[in-house]
Amino acid sequence: MRFQWRKYAPFGLYLSLFAALTSAALYIIQREWNLYLQISLGLVVIGLALFALFDPERVRVSLTGRQARYGSNAIVLAIGFIGILVVINYLGYENSTRWDLTEDKVNTLSTETLDVLNSLPGSVEALAFFTPRLSSESAQRTLESYQFASDGKLTYRIINPEEELVLAQEAQISRDGTIVLRIGDRQEPVEFISEREITAALIRLMSEEVRAVYFLTGHGERSVDTAAEGSLTQAKRILESKNYKVETLNLLASNTIPEDANVIVIAGPSQPLSNGEVSLLDTYLQNGGALIVMEEPLPVTDFGDAADPLAEYLEADWGISLGSDIVIDLSSNQPFIAVVGSYATHPITEKLMGLVSLLPSARSVTVSGQVGEINPVEIAFTSENAWAETDLEGIENQSQDIAPDEGVEKVGSVSLAVIGEVAETKARMAVFGDSDFASDTYFTSYGNADLFVNTVDWAAEQENLINLTPRETTNRVLVPPQRYTLGLILFGSVFFLPGVVLLAGVVVWFQKRKRG
Repeated sequence: MRFQWRKYAPFGLYLSLFAALTSAALYIIQREWNLYLQISLGLVVIGLALFALFDPERVRVSLTGRQARYGSNAIVLAIGFIGILVVINYLGYENSTRWDLTEDKVNTLSTETLDVLNSLPGSVEALAFFTPRLSSESAQRTLESYQFASDGKLTYRIINPEEELVLAQEAQISRDGTIVLRIGDRQEPVEFISEREITAALIRLMSEEVRAVYFLTGHGERSVDTAAEGSLTQAKRILESKNYKVETLNLLASNTIPEDANVIVIAGPSQPLSNGEVSLLDTYLQNGGALIVMEEPLPVTDFGDAADPLAEYLEADWGISLGSDIVIDLSSNQPFIAVVGSYATHPITEKLMGLVSLLPSARSVTVSGQVGEINPVEIAFTSENAWAETDLEGIENQSQDIAPDEGVEKVGSVSLAVIGEVAETKARMAVFGDSDFASDTYFTSYGNADLFVNTVDWAAEQENLINLTPRETTNRVLVPPQRYTLGLILFGSVFFLPGVVLLAGVVVWFQKRKRG
């Protein structure tokens, strides 16, 4: 009867081994002391007890015989080895140090970023919103460097906005792959993941300065408060998420410009501004202000034959000309939507390379000449399939087929936006021949949102808060080895070294055979 129980003893060891592996897997996956882990560890003990109960003689021999002595030595060595590993890991954890062995130090944050991290006033939380369709590996690697260098002041989380809808709405996420930095109740979004953008966002987040953007009203401009077709509520929401204060301004009623106005936006007036308002804006610009003008083509306004003092001022004082035309673009099946296919190199457009922008019912905006210290620059252009149609009456009456007049109208690569800056006063001007592109209808189309928000950032002098130390890139050229060198490498690695090992094995075998 005893022999029958003894043959079942190994099953106790099998149970213990299986339970031990299960316990290790549960702890690695769950990292918590829960009921399932406790049950698994209990089965380890039960299995060993069953083995001792079914085969006590083998247990006695294993604890007192020669195998026990050898086994105890092995256990002591194993415990010592594990102890050394524990001490090394503990010291490494408590004294973590990183070495960047790359020649260009591509994995090391710049000294400017390190200074910013050292000056953080409190804890910063970085929320990285990535859906499974977009890889977060690069962002995670960058944020890990920030977390390590900040000595724990900056922490981060990777969040799927499709699963955490409430959190994504609170962070006002409009694009996959956005990082939101938070200090208290203040936040800064980062949509272009790079060290420069993240560090600049940290500086903006630490700054208590209020950046105010005023949208002009009183001339039929687009509304930033009322959600309706053609309004700018999405643009307002994005600006507020970047810590801008967005207000409206009626110069006809107030006859003054607030002192805190960093930027004034004139978005699609249907009636012309008065000479008095233009004079106020001129004084504001002379004192270092910033103005963004977005005027529609005359056929879609109520200007009629009335003069446009703002357009006259732009040409006379800034060298920027708003064309009396409407852009026809045959790049798409909607010819009155101007497609911006190329950009000049500028902080506004550096993130837009490779993206088109759509400007419905646009007019041309060109540089008419340099005025004083102002040197305006054209920054956005249509494709070669567009032209600036000047026969506005023919377009309104649809009296004839529309076609470009060679030599009379601008054909191909029509300029749709111009910027200018005064170095002495730091006044900034941006003029677009359309305002629809920033409206709720088209705001999320391709590069439209970036084009508008980047323009506001540039006008508010927020586009380049930090210049990181440039890294010199080492050009490496792989020189292929010659044929004889390749032959030596092949012979040494495939034949010579394995042959030496094989020969040593044969020699040892013959020596043992001779002795035995």
